[in-house]
Amino acid sequence: VQLQASGGGLVQPGGSLRLSCAVSGSDFRLNVMGWYRQAPGKERELVAIITSSGVTNYADFVKGRFTISRENAKNTVYLQMNSLKPDDTAVYYCYARAFTPYWGQGTQVTVSS
Repeated sequence: VQLQASGGGLVQPGGSLRLSCAVSGSDFRLNVMGWYRQAPGKERELVAIITSSGVTNYADFVKGRFTISRENAKNTVYLQMNSLKPDDTAVYYCYARAFTPYWGQGTQVTVSS
């Protein structure tokens, strides 16, 4: 199973980015897809997840700013990030789970003026 993430980059505070992650090679339905992030010197933390039926869960620090969505037919999950802050700077990891968890390679998001 491969997870290919894209969409990271450098953005100014208050700006927006959209991350995408396409999953290939899974023979089973991906019950959960989502995003985690890891900032330098910190542990990896949950950002948002979404189930195959569309139920979402967000970390408190992104509620109202980030939106997660998915296209089941394409096994693709998205993260729309608005009102970005310098504290959002991190490597963002795509996550998917069928019977076991799968991780993408990470995409860097840097919020800086």
